[in-house]
This record gives sequence, structure tokens and C-alpha cells, in this order.
Amino acid sequence: MNRVVPQFQTRVLRGGSVSSERVEAPDRAGVAAALGVPPQHVLAVRELTAVEAGRPWRRRAKFPLQLFSQELAVLLDAGIALLEALNTLREKESQPGVRAALDAVITQIEQGQPLSAALSQQPQAFDELVCAIVAANEKTGQLSVALAQHARYLAWVDALRSRLVAALVYPLMLLGVGSAVILFLLLYVLPRFAGILEQTSASLPWASRVLIEFGQTAGAQPALVLGGLALAASAVYALLRRPALRLRMQAALWTLPGLGPRLRVLALARLYRSLAMLLAAGVPALAALRIVVDVVAAPWRGAVLAAAAQVERGERLSAAFDAQDLATPVARRMLRVGERSGEVPAMLERAAAFHDEEAARLADLLSRLVNPALMLIMGVLIGGIIVLMYLPIFQLVEQVQ
Repeated sequence: MNRVVPQFQTRVLRGGSVSSERVEAPDRAGVAAALGVPPQHVLAVRELTAVEAGRPWRRRAKFPLQLFSQELAVLLDAGIALLEALNTLREKESQPGVRAALDAVITQIEQGQPLSAALSQQPQAFDELVCAIVAANEKTGQLSVALAQHARYLAWVDALRSRLVAALVYPLMLLGVGSAVILFLLLYVLPRFAGILEQTSASLPWASRVLIEFGQTAGAQPALVLGGLALAASAVYALLRRPALRLRMQAALWTLPGLGPRLRVLALARLYRSLAMLLAAGVPALAALRIVVDVVAAPWRGAVLAAAAQVERGERLSAAFDAQDLATPVARRMLRVGERSGEVPAMLERAAAFHDEEAARLADLLSRLVNPALMLIMGVLIGGIIVLMYLPIFQLVEQVQ
């Protein structure tokens, strides 16, 4: 899917008068160029939401940051100059949003800005993590090495996410198929079955009578039932998009026995790996901690900020992590060894690699717990409906005998 170019509502000075105009531009810095006026003539800029822009169903595609870092590292390693390498990446790109972001970066570099400053002007494409890595290495000649490491880090994050998503595919399919079978029984089978039972004078068991009456009501108005389910699903989806609720759900998951400790270890592994990458790139520990706040899981952000405050007061990184419960037993020992030997980035990387196996264990745990639980729930629901449908027939057979 092509990336949607953002729209901005602006107030611009034209011919001595102020007018309000809507314009598409890659970012705020490109609004003046899109309007064809000097930057000082743009008096106010506000980015429109998807609904305001008249395309609520469209979502912006993410900038391919991993591919960008990997390809730029390869081109720089081949001896190609930075500006020529960026132009090469821009020429091969087909997505308008990506081309616009690269155009803006190239323009800034042609005006004499360093790469880190040019990237920071495109926050919708380049996060603070890659900007800090580039800023720490663009003057040392190690930019290609740092970009390659950043690409590997993003590949690790994507692999971790893909492994967990893959573990949830089968439960979601089972839930969807089971729900479809239950709806079929309630909306199609039950109303017709009830018509047969109405011709008999036998009294129905209480549970069967309630189920059949529900099926008759639902079968008489299937559109209303399906619409209500769609409305409920939309409401749940809207609630899940609220950051406060998602934070509470994540914190609740972290308290579950068995699952919670593994989720916390995976979050800490990401913290160690991102922090190791920044420290290896030459970013000071205090600045690196403040950068990774937006990278780590939300429940750990307060602890990371507190650890940064301790480091700012002169405490060692290992002591700060111990105080804020950010160090696993393995990471604690490796971090202390790294502080003594001067190899903190390497030790954090090793600690993260040690905990990578938790992803496989978590996927296995989800498969062993969620799949049987869903199968049991669906089996009970579907089997219960069928048993309650056939109870009246069993009762009639007993009466005939």
C-alpha cells in the first residue's frame, strides 16, 4: 500500500491578505514549498487527522526503516558518497511517501546540513533512535557499521513480533471458525428446529425452551443480530486503540503467572539490545537511557526514567538498573563485568541474546495453553447447543417407549 501523504490546514499570506488553505506535503517543513510561497509567509500550520482529511479508512504505511538502514549501509560500504547513495535509494523507490521523505533529506544535505539533522527533520519516517546513532557516527567514518547494526536490531524486533503473532494465528482461526459455527446454529438451525418442535405437544426442558426461544428471536431478525455484533466488535476495537486501556491491559498481562515473567524478560531484552546499540555507537549512557524510553514497553518507561536520573547523579548503570528492577540475574552480572572491563555494550548485547530464547518459550506456552483452552470453550459451547436441541427429541422417544 502506498503511504498516504499528510494534509495540512494552513494560514498563508498571499498578496497582502491572509487566506486559509489545505495542502498536501511530506511534512511541516515542506508546506511552504507545496504552497509556492516563502516560509515566512506561512503563518500557521496544523496537520489534519484522517477523518478531517476525508479518508478515515486510510492508514499511513510505515517508512521501511530497516530496509533503508540496510541498503544505505551497503552503498556506503561500497565506497559510494552519502548524497549519491541517498539519490540511488530515492530513484529506486516507488512509494510516494517514501520518495517525499528521501527528497526532503536530500534537500537538507544539499543545503549543507549533516545527515542526522536532515533525518531529524522527518520524524514521521526516522525515529530518535536512528537519528542518535547517525549523529554519533557520521563524523567517525563508522556510519555504515552503525547503520548495519541498526538494521540487524530492527530485524530482530520484527522476528520477535512475527514469532509471537504466528503463535496467535491458530487460536484466532479457531475462535473465528467456532464463532461462525455458533452463529450458524443460532440463526439458521435453531429456528427451523423450533418449527418442528412446535408441532408436538410435549413440554420442553427449561434450558432447551430458553435456547429455542432465543434462536427464534435471533432467526426472525438476523440483520439486527449481525449488526449488533458488528457494533460491539467496533466498540471493542475503538476501546483497544485507547493508549490508557492498552497500558492497563499490558500491565495486567504482566501479572499473569507463567506468561507475565516471560513478557517482562522479552521487554528487558529489547531494552538491553537497544541500549547496547546506542552505547556502541558512542552515545553517552545518560542520553541513551533517555532515547530508549520510547522504545521499551510502556510499563518500564517510568523505571528507565528513574534509572536515567540516578545515572545523572553519578551512580553506576548497574546500580541504577538494580534499584529500578531493570536487571535480570544474568544481565546484572554481565553488566557489572562490562563496567569493570569497559565492555558494557558487548555485555548488554550478550544479556539480550541470552534472553532471546524466551520468545520461543513464550510461543510454546501460548500454543500449549491458549489452543487447548479455546478448543475446550468452543467444544462446550457448540456441544451444549446441540445437546439442548436434542433433549426434547430424547424426551419424545422416552414418551413413545
